[in-house]
Amino acid sequence: MNTDSRFSQQELPACKPILTPAVVVSSFILVAVAFIPIGLACLFASDNVVEIQHRYDLHCLPQMYSNQGLQYIQSTITNKTCTSSLIVPREMKSPIFVYYQLDNFYQNHRRYVKSRNDEQLRSRASEAETKNCDPEVTSSNGPIVPCGLIAWSLFNDTYKFSVRNKLLDVSKKNIAWKSDREHKYGSDVYPKNFQSGVLIGGAKLNSSIPLSEQEDLIVWMRTAALPTFRKLYGRIEESLQANDVIEVVIQNNYNTYSYNGKKTVILSTTTWIGGRNQFLGIAYLSVGSLCLFIAILFILVFVLRPRPLADPSYLSWNKHPNGNM
Repeated sequence: MNTDSRFSQQELPACKPILTPAVVVSSFILVAVAFIPIGLACLFASDNVVEIQHRYDLHCLPQMYSNQGLQYIQSTITNKTCTSSLIVPREMKSPIFVYYQLDNFYQNHRRYVKSRNDEQLRSRASEAETKNCDPEVTSSNGPIVPCGLIAWSLFNDTYKFSVRNKLLDVSKKNIAWKSDREHKYGSDVYPKNFQSGVLIGGAKLNSSIPLSEQEDLIVWMRTAALPTFRKLYGRIEESLQANDVIEVVIQNNYNTYSYNGKKTVILSTTTWIGGRNQFLGIAYLSVGSLCLFIAILFILVFVLRPRPLADPSYLSWNKHPNGNM
């Protein structure tokens, strides 16, 4: 390599910005001017979301089972149906999204996350592929489709909504990701031997419908990263007016009592930013405010203790002219 080349001597054209006080202060002010309005807009949009939450795992326990939730949910003779009334605080424009929320449910547990076989879900030819599906692998009639703990524990509570004695239709079409429906779950793969054992984990699947159309399953199989999570149950394509009373008939089947979990049904509208979430707005406001504070601080320092650009008096050898450090 030629040591006398411009590259070796670092003489190639380069951008060498000089960070003058004006440039630094202007940069911080520019970030603040951009971020603060965005943060306010995000908070305003989040506040416009109308959301109704109703925790029902305790509400649906009969009085005689108030301290015996596990015994109640495991009993085959107890009535699992309960009714609740929800009041619409403000007008809710369609579509209204229905979610179920689970607390203290660790879908991110390593063994739980691995307990599935993507090849089996994707193709009928891989029906016998049950690797990693322990302990839900096979039944007396052959391999379980879909196998694994995730599918076995499928959420099976149901909700029916009505307003003024009129039943609200809850659409379950297109509630799962399009990429999942089209690429991860085969249109020729049908449930087989599912929930046929002695211990039933959750919901059963219609064996005449392919997995690519069983969107409740697809939503559930996309595991959550945190122990408290929401999953989309369906959509109500009808607007609701303020002070409307929504009657909810809940089929309380899912066992959260054995691990002190919570169950909540949520109705929510959306805005351009999505559902209610103030974190993004607070984050933008915090960063913008911090940049504005730093800009003001630099201005005060520059005004009160100015220093000429490239002042050599601040160099170390000028501070110690005798060479003593």
